[in-house]
Amino acid sequence: MFRSRQTSALILFLVFCALPLPTRVVAQQAAAKPKLVVLVAVDQMRADYLERYASLYDKGLKRLMSNGAWFKKAAYPYLNTITCAGHSTLGTGTFPYKHGMVLNQWYDHQSAKILTCTEDSSVKEVSYANFTGAGDSAKNMQMPTLAELMHRRPKARVVTMSIKARSAIGLAGHEGDSVVWLDERGAWETSSAYASAPVPWVSAFIKGNPVTRDAGKVWERTLPKERYQFSDDGVGEGKPNGWSTTFPHPLGEAGDVAYVARWIHSPYSNEYLGDMAEAGIDALHLGKRDAVDFLGISFSSLDLVGHTFGPRSHEVQDVLVRLDATIGRLLEYLDETVGEGNYVLALSADHGVADIPEQVSKGGRQASEVIAAAVEAALKPLLGDKGPFVASNAYTDLYLKPEASEKLKKDPNTFNVISAALLKVSGIARVLKGDDLAPAAARTSKDPQVRAAALSYFPGRSGDIIIIPKENWLLAASVTTHGTLYPHDQRVPVIFYGAGIRPGAYNDPATPADIAATLASIVGVSLPSPDGQVLKSALR
Repeated sequence: MFRSRQTSALILFLVFCALPLPTRVVAQQAAAKPKLVVLVAVDQMRADYLERYASLYDKGLKRLMSNGAWFKKAAYPYLNTITCAGHSTLGTGTFPYKHGMVLNQWYDHQSAKILTCTEDSSVKEVSYANFTGAGDSAKNMQMPTLAELMHRRPKARVVTMSIKARSAIGLAGHEGDSVVWLDERGAWETSSAYASAPVPWVSAFIKGNPVTRDAGKVWERTLPKERYQFSDDGVGEGKPNGWSTTFPHPLGEAGDVAYVARWIHSPYSNEYLGDMAEAGIDALHLGKRDAVDFLGISFSSLDLVGHTFGPRSHEVQDVLVRLDATIGRLLEYLDETVGEGNYVLALSADHGVADIPEQVSKGGRQASEVIAAAVEAALKPLLGDKGPFVASNAYTDLYLKPEASEKLKKDPNTFNVISAALLKVSGIARVLKGDDLAPAAARTSKDPQVRAAALSYFPGRSGDIIIIPKENWLLAASVTTHGTLYPHDQRVPVIFYGAGIRPGAYNDPATPADIAATLASIVGVSLPSPDGQVLKSALR
């Protein structure tokens, strides 16, 4: 009798297990894996912009800070904090020593030319304005992106967009359905690496929304002047494209020579990208099909404004105010069309920026010509009157011409001579030999500066000599810039929001490379040899 009851109970249990789960439970399980991954990069967004200017935000940025998983100590661990390197790290989950996109431009010893990180003579420009020319691609990128690995799944769609080619391509990688950027003529384009002809939905959007749609507008502060910190006329600020250092900033008319340059230096170009993203979601039904799609948006104008007016300027603050609204509208659109719980979004930046040297103590500038001249003078006694010996000098990387480069490799004293000369130049803190950074041991060095430089070093693309400036010193002619291993350049936001994310403020160590690794974990994609780690504390 007892055995019979046991058998009956077991049968009932097995029958119950075979029944379908209640609808509510199934829905919750399905929502755990998103249908759309959104990666938002804000070019030149320092981490401290979130808290320093928090009182200005009441929409998208505030929503992400309040309801997202915010890694407050996130930072790039490498030296070359540059746009191409940063976007490629965000896209691949690896650092420059591995993905190879070390700088926006580098000197190629083989061709004796300066190459742009995305230029590719084997592909053609596909213009939305009937222009023709050479194209851009991710040919130089040595690792696959999360987006392209997702794209290889059946039916998955990948869309990325930016003002800059290196930003849209860095997020997309080697393939994608709609990868679009603005050229120097103010025309939208892609390349034959991504499409053989203009993509219909992009063409339709551009036709209805030409870049000149904002012609005649005047960029004014969004909020009352007293809401903004610091001065509207800070010392050292620039005057781009006929503007003054203070508001208002007229964009001019559509036919004005400076119109496009002013437009990309304004928040209106960010708003345009937000509208384009919504159009792409709608046209391709992103996140609403039997696949997991990818949308990457890189907002560029903060970088252009930051380089010109500096991180304390009213212009930077107003770009952030308007970006807060743009991201807010995008989140609302995602809620309405894709559905809350059906998308996951990550926000980060490619790098930060230094304060304008004139606005801080112990800061300064050093011209690249002075640095090159010091090296020329140092090498002349060793190589005679065969100069010039410097081929190129960009950011922290100095490239030598063949004879000098060979001398550096074979004769240890040559580096000592160059180093001694450079350390006499104002603003230079340290000099490293490029070849010394190639071994794997350099990437785990206990010396933090050696480690940071090694994580940026890619043989054949990085400089023969690596120069580390003093903090708040610029090795460039711009009002301010980035590209160093100091916190103002390395520390950027890392925030996750949406499906599968546990909200909260986290003090765990994190890098922007962790974004691709974490998103890959959420959607079930395996990244090959990532440097990023899955941020498990942020996952439900």
